[in-house]
Amino acid sequence: MHVLLIFLDGIGLGTDDPQVNPFAIADTPTLHKLAGDQRWLRGLQRIETERAIFLPTDPRLGVAGRPQSASGQAAIMTGRNVPAEIGEHYGPRPNAPIRAILDQGNLYKSLVASGQSGALLDAYPPGFFAAVDRGKRLLSSLQHAVRSAGVPIRTHEDYLAGRALSPDFIGTGWREFLGFPDAPLYTAEQSAGLMAELAREHNFSMFTTWITDEIGHRGPFEDGVKYLELFDRVMTALLDCWDLDNDLIIITSDHGNMEDLSIRQHTESDIPTVAIGAKRHEFAENFSNLTDITPGVLRVLTS
Repeated sequence: MHVLLIFLDGIGLGTDDPQVNPFAIADTPTLHKLAGDQRWLRGLQRIETERAIFLPTDPRLGVAGRPQSASGQAAIMTGRNVPAEIGEHYGPRPNAPIRAILDQGNLYKSLVASGQSGALLDAYPPGFFAAVDRGKRLLSSLQHAVRSAGVPIRTHEDYLAGRALSPDFIGTGWREFLGFPDAPLYTAEQSAGLMAELAREHNFSMFTTWITDEIGHRGPFEDGVKYLELFDRVMTALLDCWDLDNDLIIITSDHGNMEDLSIRQHTESDIPTVAIGAKRHEFAENFSNLTDITPGVLRVLTS
C-alpha cells in the first residue's frame, strides 16, 4: 500500500467571507467535492463522500494561544501532544525540547524500524543546505523528523532530474527566485502525475508546501485564490491517476492562517484533514486532532 500525505502549511476553516477568505471565493470544484460539494469553511462537520472523508481537525490541543508551526508539525509527526508537553505553542522552527521529542520517535522512524520506506518529495536549493550546515537555519519539525530517521532530503539536483517536486507545483520559483533558468516547468497535470509516480516508490511519502502560510502572513489575497485554484487542478489530475482502490491520500495542515487575510497572524481555527481512497475509514477512526495523524497512517500501513 502507498500513502501520500499532502501538507499545506497554514490553512484553516474560516468564515464565509469572500473579502478575507480565499476559500470562500476560489473556484475549486474538486476540493468542494471532497467535502460533500461544500466549500472548506468553518462549521463543517465530518463528511463522508463516495471516496473521501473530510475531517475538521483541532490544532489547539487544549493549549491556550495561537497554534504554531514547530509544535503543530511535531504533533503531526509523533502523535504526541507536543504543545501540552512543552507548555506552549511554539514556532516557527523547533526548539531543543521539540527536537528531542522528534528524535525520540516519529512517523519516519517508525516506518524505517518496521522495514517500510518513507520519503519527502520536496526539493530544496543549495542555499537551504548551506544555511543549515552553518547553523544559520534550523530544519522545520517535518524536515527534522525526516532527517532524524536517516531519510534523504532531496536537493536541486533531484528537482532538475525529475526526482522531486516544487512547493509551487509548477516550478516557476526555481527559475524566477532561485536562479535555475533551466529548471523544469510543469503544468498542474504534469506535477500531479510526477507526484503520483514518486509516491508509488515508497510506502509513505509526504509533499509539503509553505506557500499557503507565506500568503497568510503577507498576502496578497489574489495569490491565495490563485494558489488554491492551482492546487485544485493538481488534485483533479492526481485523483485521476491515483489507485483509489488500494492507496490513500491525506491532505492536512498544522494551523490556520490563510483563511483569514484580514490579519497577518495564525488563527485558532480548526484545520481541514481529508482522507481519500483505500482504508480511509481505518485512518479516520476516532480522529479529532493533529495527534491522530501518525497513528492513523501507521494503522493503515500495518493492517
